[in-house]
Amino acid sequence: MDLKALGCVVLLPIQILYYIVKATVCWVLPSRRRDLTGDVVLITGGGRGIGRHLAKEFAVRGAKKLILWGRTEKCLKEACEEIALMGTECHYFVCDVANREEVYKQAKVVREKVGDVTILVNNAAVVHGKSLLDSDDDALLKSQHINTMGQFWTTKAFLPRMLELQNGHVVCVNSILSLSPIPGAIDYCTSKASSLAFMESLTLGLLDCPGVGCTTVLPFHTNTEMFQGMRVRFPQLFPPLKPEVVAQRTVDAVRTNTAFVYLPWTMNALVILKSMLPQSALEEIHKFSGSYTCMNTFKGRT
Repeated sequence: MDLKALGCVVLLPIQILYYIVKATVCWVLPSRRRDLTGDVVLITGGGRGIGRHLAKEFAVRGAKKLILWGRTEKCLKEACEEIALMGTECHYFVCDVANREEVYKQAKVVREKVGDVTILVNNAAVVHGKSLLDSDDDALLKSQHINTMGQFWTTKAFLPRMLELQNGHVVCVNSILSLSPIPGAIDYCTSKASSLAFMESLTLGLLDCPGVGCTTVLPFHTNTEMFQGMRVRFPQLFPPLKPEVVAQRTVDAVRTNTAFVYLPWTMNALVILKSMLPQSALEEIHKFSGSYTCMNTFKGRT
């Protein structure tokens, strides 16, 4: 080993300690927040659920323009009108993120009619709530195309311009189920795990790109119509999150350039437990929490 390599090995623990201390200080003390007044924000799945609340939160925080993408025009139009009443310019486009050609086509329309997107929020998702053997093949493909591949197409469509401008942020509204899967939602858990890997890789890939960052939000069960009927065994211990809280924490993470956010904060323990406990112990935790049966009463979006 040459002296340069040896120096790097010796310096690495010191650098790690420095960043741990820095992160701790930033967590305790208020950090500088991004000014959103010049940002054009595009939210997929923006017509309802968390996406709609995200649009409201970005509007409240002063975003210059909002763009909503989704598959249901009625919901998009209602959400857009609601944002416009708040005094923020808002546009909507019917777009299925699972359709690559449609994404690229609508991205071009957005650039021509609205301007360059500086904050991309990949929020669109579907869940079918069935076991593998009970799932329809087309439904399984649909969830992978929307929840995972859609991120590839939207990011490829808007990231190049962000890099040119040296100004941009890519956001993924993921799920804690990407780290702790449950039975009865195998399509959703698989797609979200793939989505998490995508964001982890993208985040590392943008480390040397000034002005462009990433945020991945991993919330626990959120009280939206998408997971209607899902039951947690101990709701007092594990209450479902409110979508407006998820939206607030997501926007705040974007403004502070926070890479990964676990909601609630106690979900950070999952990362530690999964790396330390044997599989049998993890199974007992699932049994205790009731995750084996939480999808038995699942109804989904009505």
